[in-house]
Amino acid sequence: MPERDPGPSIKDDELYEKLRDEGNSKEKSARIANAAAAQGRSKIGEKGGESGSYEDWTVDELRSRAKELGLHNYSDLNKDELIDMLREH
Repeated sequence: MPERDPGPSIKDDELYEKLRDEGNSKEKSARIANAAAAQGRSKIGEKGGESGSYEDWTVDELRSRAKELGLHNYSDLNKDELIDMLREH
């Protein structure tokens, strides 16, 4: 299979291709690859997400997240069960 040519705006072609193969969008892959090229891969890897722990979320927030993910049969679950379901997804 021929490799994709991401174009001249992509600064780390190898990382871009890896991210695309993992199923990431073109935009997300380009953003991560270019940030890694500018700041170094290890620096980008340390950055991590901004989301708090599920334990800090309300039951309504957990149910909304389950709905966003397309999960089913969560309406009667308590907080701990919702957290388990979300983590298993």
